[in-house]
Amino acid sequence: MDFQDNSTVNKLTILFFIDKMDVPMTEAIILEACYYRNPWLEYMDCVQTLNLLLEADFISKTTHDNTVYYSITPNGRECISHFYSRVPASLRSAITEFVKDNRASYRRKQEYSTSYRLNPDKTYTCILKIVDSMKTTVDLKFTVASKEIAKAVAKKWETNAPQIYAMLYEQLVD
Repeated sequence: MDFQDNSTVNKLTILFFIDKMDVPMTEAIILEACYYRNPWLEYMDCVQTLNLLLEADFISKTTHDNTVYYSITPNGRECISHFYSRVPASLRSAITEFVKDNRASYRRKQEYSTSYRLNPDKTYTCILKIVDSMKTTVDLKFTVASKEIAKAVAKKWETNAPQIYAMLYEQLVD
């Protein structure tokens, strides 16, 4: 399945995908969906198309906690509604199915973020966040002894962030 026909289809593909996802997304998530996991666009076409869509005011970008998020604008929604039929039906179907199967996990990736960094004393600082509607709800930082522990904390945070937040809230607020 090769959908890399032309610039117009590329633009409509990304607009259709962002519209279907219905949440602000990072460039990394757009690239993962449109290039790494699906044959919808080539890498450079995807990056270039994002910039062209920004210039045309079909998508907008906002920055939160040093992370850039892309969203469809009203102009972008109007464009996709007028040119919907220019996106091949098989591509629309593939995007719709992919979004249905992956929307929740992509939202979680963005809502429950984690990172860690090496400190001068060879310990690691874990940074754990919950971001809801571009607003940081939780921002935890703590130090662990090794990179292995930092990785384990990151993995646990990705799967248990809602429960950890609920427990903290209950213990601290109630």
